[in-house]
Amino acid sequence: MSRGYRSYRGRASKGKIILAVILVLIIFAALGALSMQRYIVYDENGRPFFRLPDGEPEVTPPVDPPQNTEPNDLEVIIQEPEAPPLKAFSLAGGPLTLESWEAARMEAGADYNAVAVTLKDPQGNIYFDSETAVKKAVKTEEDTMVVLASVTGDAELHTIARLSCLLDPRASRTDVEGMGLKNTGGYIFYDGNYTAWLDPGKEAARAYLCGLAREIAELGFDEILLTDTGYPTQGKLDKINYNTDGPIEENLCLLWEALCTALEPYEVTLSIELPETVVAEGAENASGLVLAQAARYADRIYAVTEAERAASLSDLTLQAKAATEDQVKPFVPELAAPDSVWEGDFLLLPPSE
Repeated sequence: MSRGYRSYRGRASKGKIILAVILVLIIFAALGALSMQRYIVYDENGRPFFRLPDGEPEVTPPVDPPQNTEPNDLEVIIQEPEAPPLKAFSLAGGPLTLESWEAARMEAGADYNAVAVTLKDPQGNIYFDSETAVKKAVKTEEDTMVVLASVTGDAELHTIARLSCLLDPRASRTDVEGMGLKNTGGYIFYDGNYTAWLDPGKEAARAYLCGLAREIAELGFDEILLTDTGYPTQGKLDKINYNTDGPIEENLCLLWEALCTALEPYEVTLSIELPETVVAEGAENASGLVLAQAARYADRIYAVTEAERAASLSDLTLQAKAATEDQVKPFVPELAAPDSVWEGDFLLLPPSE
């Protein structure tokens, strides 16, 4: 019998056997996981747990620890400290100088936290370097602008700029047709003091005042106080050409609205000075001033008065502001001297008044 070759039947090593067993177990585990996948569900917090078929006990997820049941979207209101009363003193009219500023600051003392500076007076004079001003209206000294920058840069002072509006003999005579208040005969109107006025019904007059207001805001003042915003109340009033077929107060609203729009880009408080009688009685026919309308546009209402009447005028102003559904701002009396009768905001009148 011939000798042939036989296939080799060597013995398998133990390592290979163990590896085969592990692979079989992995396969069975994977198959088991796939078969149980349909029983895995998730709770509201995204955690998985098993829900077995009907009739079999259900494996419940772990119980969450007690949660705060109070709403987490409650608005937290932080009570800000109440601002101290405004205690303002006024500088005398005329261009500001370092000497006049230091003298006024020393005389006022440390009890005051605000100052009012006249930048346009009732004669039409303008006391800062203005590119808007009509010819020969600007009156400044060599150091006026430097001192104004020092005043507005004082973080401890609230700065107020007085801006006389319609009472302006200089600008009105410079451009009678475009800006001046005229009489029914077509000529410039002069009041009982032989003074000329701007016409709030004319767009050019409004644009002139808005340009000045913007320049003042750019100087860094915190507040602009508009004075002389009504029509003349002295002289031959029946001869005034009010340049409107409607109520004359509508022209004043056009002016105030234009000023508000002009100052929108600036963080500046806009205030209006009214006669005491307008605040007390609500309106004045001759001037066209109406408290409720002024309160719509002004953040603050000022009036020259006495300390004994400040509280009642403040109440009337707050009522007018509330009627406009705007944020209520304080009434500021302009006093000849501080008085303990009134403990709220106040502004001392300029020394010349």
